[in-house]
Amino acid sequence: MNFGQVLTAMVTPFNQNGDIDFQATRTLVNYLIANGSDGLVVAGTTGESPTLTDNEKLDLFRFVAQVADGRAAVIAGTGSNSTRTSIELTQQAEATGIDAIMLTTPYYNKPSQEGLYQHYKAVAQATSLPVMLYNVPGRSAVAIDPETIIRLSEISNIVSVKEASGDLDAMTDIISKTSGDFTLYSGDDNLTLPVLAIGGNGIVSVSSHIIGSDIKKMVQSFQNGDVQRASLIHQELLPTMKALFAQPSPSPVKAALNMMGMYVGDARLPMMPLSNDENQQLKQILPPNEITEAG
Repeated sequence: MNFGQVLTAMVTPFNQNGDIDFQATRTLVNYLIANGSDGLVVAGTTGESPTLTDNEKLDLFRFVAQVADGRAAVIAGTGSNSTRTSIELTQQAEATGIDAIMLTTPYYNKPSQEGLYQHYKAVAQATSLPVMLYNVPGRSAVAIDPETIIRLSEISNIVSVKEASGDLDAMTDIISKTSGDFTLYSGDDNLTLPVLAIGGNGIVSVSSHIIGSDIKKMVQSFQNGDVQRASLIHQELLPTMKALFAQPSPSPVKAALNMMGMYVGDARLPMMPLSNDENQQLKQILPPNEITEAG
């Protein structure tokens, strides 16, 4: 299933008390849709899912779906390292108006490939919603092997994968051995163009909070056959992409949004806000027109 070209792994705005700021969320959703985002991934890692309660996640899913109102796909992060918990949250999320769910690789308990297959199968069979797999070995300690993703793609509502392994050979294998309607999205901003070149569909991006319209231009240039223009845009955007991951995410992107006047607050503990020096380093790399006087 094609959810679009540029999907934003959306931050969760917090107020000064550390609670979800729904007014800021409304502003952010509208801004992202107006600036290149075809879809929004809500309560993923960038949305600080480990620090959100299930009730907060459900409230967030419902609110974002309402604000998006069909203008962008809303994909809810409902995965965990407990299959039962993932099923329960997924089934509760069905009533919130979202378009699909994203299931992260079970983390910490390090299941086998068969365990991964059975986990994803059980959640997919418990919902009618489309499912995006999320392969992120850098955070989960285990990778979903290409053979397991290919096998999972045969389940009717497992329709896509966000690939953050950085392994272009594995991604090529997945693309070549799955059906044409199974989509693969890069989970790494800096690999957007290479993933497009091997047949991927787009990006689930953090940087699109800041440079979404430019990322969209890069993707569209490539798809229109103007590879040289796409390459030049990639070269221009790469320093910003790298800067937004210079410290543990999502602290840099939240700081950048705050600098833009798009106030989303700080990250919740155990994530830390950027230091003054780190803020200054980030400010020097961000496109000048993105920084407000207030930032």
